[in-house]
Amino acid sequence: MILGLLTFMLALIFSVFQLQWAALPLSVFVLFCLVAPFCHTKGFFLPVINRGNTGRPVVSVTFDDGPDPATTGPLLQLLERHAVKAVFFVTGENAEINGSLISAILEQGHDIGNHSFHHDPFLMLRRSGILVREIEATQTLLHRFGISPAAFRPPVGITNPKLGDILRKRGMYCLTFSCRANDYGNRRMDGLSRKILKKAKPDDIILLHDIRPQRAIDTDIWLHEVDLILSGLKNKGLQVIPLAELIAQPVMVRVSGNRS
Repeated sequence: MILGLLTFMLALIFSVFQLQWAALPLSVFVLFCLVAPFCHTKGFFLPVINRGNTGRPVVSVTFDDGPDPATTGPLLQLLERHAVKAVFFVTGENAEINGSLISAILEQGHDIGNHSFHHDPFLMLRRSGILVREIEATQTLLHRFGISPAAFRPPVGITNPKLGDILRKRGMYCLTFSCRANDYGNRRMDGLSRKILKKAKPDDIILLHDIRPQRAIDTDIWLHEVDLILSGLKNKGLQVIPLAELIAQPVMVRVSGNRS
């Protein structure tokens, strides 16, 4: 709102000297509006949490797109071995067909966030009604497991002007990330651990994926890379802590529900 008013005022000032000059700030503002939603660390349209503010050598680890029978079970064993609590940003579609994995995630003390129902990468370009249904359908499904996620991570980290109001009305907030390896949903795992460990710094929210690689043989490679990440963070002096502690607010809340 403030940026828009400043742009309009600047356009008026420019028009006093040369009418066509007024188009310059307006064009820059329009271009910024088009680009800003794709900047996952910027909250142009709504407040976005993308990192912690503890000032301590700590990070949090999050996994998107699951649960997946090929990856979630082994990943839970690995996290338990490292004594790490993570957040799983699940899709309603995968949670619906893999309910036992949702239960396993919760039983091991991890948190679960809302990642939309179908993980449509173009969701933020759809009508408001579709966005509402994607969020609410996942919330309703997860209520069966006795939880209500407070954190919503939009597919691909893209936001839009409608999202803030939609989340606010449901007592939710938008959470993205500050460290990723551009693995394209485990489709590109070469150097996954090296990329993450090179970038990771205190208060980062690290984005990884809990979904099977394109080739079954790569699942073991992916698991090894995650193992290297967890070990490497410790070697860098970065402690992995629960996301709720990193950002000082709940990722999900417990509600009455029918556990599946």
